[in-house]
Amino acid sequence: MNIHTDGSGKTGRYAYVVEKEGVIKIFQKRGITHNEAEYMAVIVALTENNAKEINIFSDSELIVKQLNRNYKIKEKRMLDLALRVQKLCEGRSVTFTWIPRERNLAGKVLG
Repeated sequence: MNIHTDGSGKTGRYAYVVEKEGVIKIFQKRGITHNEAEYMAVIVALTENNAKEINIFSDSELIVKQLNRNYKIKEKRMLDLALRVQKLCEGRSVTFTWIPRERNLAGKVLG
């Protein structure tokens, strides 16, 4: 299952799109940063989709590199979100891949 995720701290909106299935989900939470919105999109996508194999595509290089453990996570709020993602990945095969913004289906939904 391929899922595209995106988040916007400016509006507090975050979304995911399940590629080829046409599932589009948009959420909003006020008072979160851009990176928190990016993480929330991943968390909700993993929570709502219980496929055993999931490929997450995001245009947030920071989030992808943090979740792939290429970058350390220094801020506690971000670390807590990353740990939630890791917990949701247990028992599944989940990959995180960076893609350019123009190829991100979820980014197109948020505008």
